[in-house]
Amino acid sequence: MDLCVTIKGVSFLLQTGMGILGNAVVLLAYASMICSEPKLLPVDMILCHLAFANLMLLLTRCVPQTMTVFGLKDLLNDPGCKVVIYAYRIGRALSVCITCMLSVFQALTIAPAGPRLSRLKPSLPALVLPTFAGLWLLNMAICIAAPFFSMAPRNGTIPAFTLNLGFCHVDFRDNLSYVINGVAVSVRDFAFVALMLGSSGYILLLLHRHSQQVRGIRRSHGNGAETRAAKTVVTLVVLYVVFFGIDNVIWIYMLTVSKVSPVVADMRVFFSSCYASLSPYFIISSNKKVKRKIVCAAEHDQPLVDTQESDEK
Repeated sequence: MDLCVTIKGVSFLLQTGMGILGNAVVLLAYASMICSEPKLLPVDMILCHLAFANLMLLLTRCVPQTMTVFGLKDLLNDPGCKVVIYAYRIGRALSVCITCMLSVFQALTIAPAGPRLSRLKPSLPALVLPTFAGLWLLNMAICIAAPFFSMAPRNGTIPAFTLNLGFCHVDFRDNLSYVINGVAVSVRDFAFVALMLGSSGYILLLLHRHSQQVRGIRRSHGNGAETRAAKTVVTLVVLYVVFFGIDNVIWIYMLTVSKVSPVVADMRVFFSSCYASLSPYFIISSNKKVKRKIVCAAEHDQPLVDTQESDEK
């Protein structure tokens, strides 16, 4: 195994391992909250769903990609490729949609209560679950073409307009199908990114306008929870947009060539998965309830370890 392949394999392994661990910890923390609290707050429900979407993305894209880099072949047959690629496309789409949903929800939450918002705000928590259902249905419909073009790798020359994912091939047959698929995915992504940028810009504007009234906000909102949540949302949006930009620069390049280099495809996979790997650690560091659950779990396990060590002595 040469140095280039080793570096690529270790990079994917670290990214995948960190991402799966981080998102699994966030999901377990929220599962513990569900067992101990009457119901989750809307923002917590959205963050929990975001962690699930990111975990789904990592399991269906980065895990097989890492295995392929290390030389494992024939991981999936044709039906397996169709299921995995479809699940990956949905997971990736949900990641951008739920980040957008989080940004819009937080913007509406901290916005000054006008005549219309005063009627809308009380109904926001009840809209969370229907919005989840709508996003799932929307993306399942948009991504429905993915299984028809996905197949297990074939021996021989890779045809033109085929994305070589290593563990699977996505064969678009002709340039028209290739471009239409790319444009459809890009339009959806850019629409949601534009919406999240607009809502995040509005959040920053509100925070700037009220920067001189921070003490009053803290007194009226207990401990400034909404302000901290707003800053966390903006951080997540900035993180997503940075990697989204890199991902789409590479994607636009890929649309302009008939045969995509495996190195270019691997770069796109790595950068497009960075958000899924890093976002749970921002959630853990900024969400006091998640952090508290993790600390409590660690402290609960520590006495058991101490008891076992004393028994061995």
